[in-house]
Amino acid sequence: MQQVFGKMKVFITRQFPKSGLELFEKAGIDVEQWTEQRDLTQQELIDKCKDADALLAAGRIELNAEFLEACKHLKVISLFSVGYDNVDMEKADELNIPVGHTPGVLSKATADTAFLLMQATARKAFHHHKRIAKGDWEFFDPLQDLGQELQGKTLGIFGLGNIGYEMAKSAKGAFDMKIVYHNRSTNEKAESDLGAQKVTFDELLEKSDVISVHANLSEETEGVFDADAFAKMKRSAIFVNTARGPVHNQSDLKKALEDGKIWGAGLDVTDPEPMDKNDPLLDYPNVCVLPHIGSSTNETRDVMAVLSARNAIAGLQNKELPARVKPE
Repeated sequence: MQQVFGKMKVFITRQFPKSGLELFEKAGIDVEQWTEQRDLTQQELIDKCKDADALLAAGRIELNAEFLEACKHLKVISLFSVGYDNVDMEKADELNIPVGHTPGVLSKATADTAFLLMQATARKAFHHHKRIAKGDWEFFDPLQDLGQELQGKTLGIFGLGNIGYEMAKSAKGAFDMKIVYHNRSTNEKAESDLGAQKVTFDELLEKSDVISVHANLSEETEGVFDADAFAKMKRSAIFVNTARGPVHNQSDLKKALEDGKIWGAGLDVTDPEPMDKNDPLLDYPNVCVLPHIGSSTNETRDVMAVLSARNAIAGLQNKELPARVKPE
């Protein structure tokens, strides 16, 4: 049996952490890694996968119906991410290709990024750093570029799952923030532990001093934060998104900031990604943008590598994936 597995091969679309590579080596599975500092074209990916039994996909690679049909021989697709909106799941299910992902393991790291962006935006931290770099730290003006405090304010969570819970817990512990949330389901743990209150979407917009987005990207959530939504928010509100860029309409967000409909924004995700270096949002004093680093810690990436490797190995061995994306 081990000899059969030893002939199997996984193609990985990035250079992969050692913690995951060691598991493939132990299982007797050959590994090929993409080492160029650019994304593969779809045809390049198809060509690579023709010689592989499994795909481990890292980065924003579209695994659409055309790709899946061309690579329907794959025994498993393992994603180096929680999100799976880049996969045509209907087609994958039709072809009986199991898809694994990494839920849970990056919750704290991503929530910490949201917590960082909330604070950095509230105090215009990125803007003040730029002032120093430009030599604009001389005359003291007590009315210049003031931020706002978070103590006792209301945090609204859009999508209160594992990541949203960690964000709410940090905000409650550090600033005694009141927690409201909008979910399809009730989060009894958050209500019990944090006194969180479930509200309608309009109530979330109207009540929150900070809104932090932690929902998956879907037809239901795509573009939900648009001009109408921003118009219903407090003019002093901060919008934070560490989930997926298309959950907010970026043009509408710019307009809302320019018109003073909301006070500021902290983004770890944008639409499009990567963000254009000349995007005017990067120069707004009340906006803090990061390059999608939610899970970017040594510890989290190692755990993600282990889980995504275990998903791939299980699929190659015709076993149940530890973390399979469940069909809708």
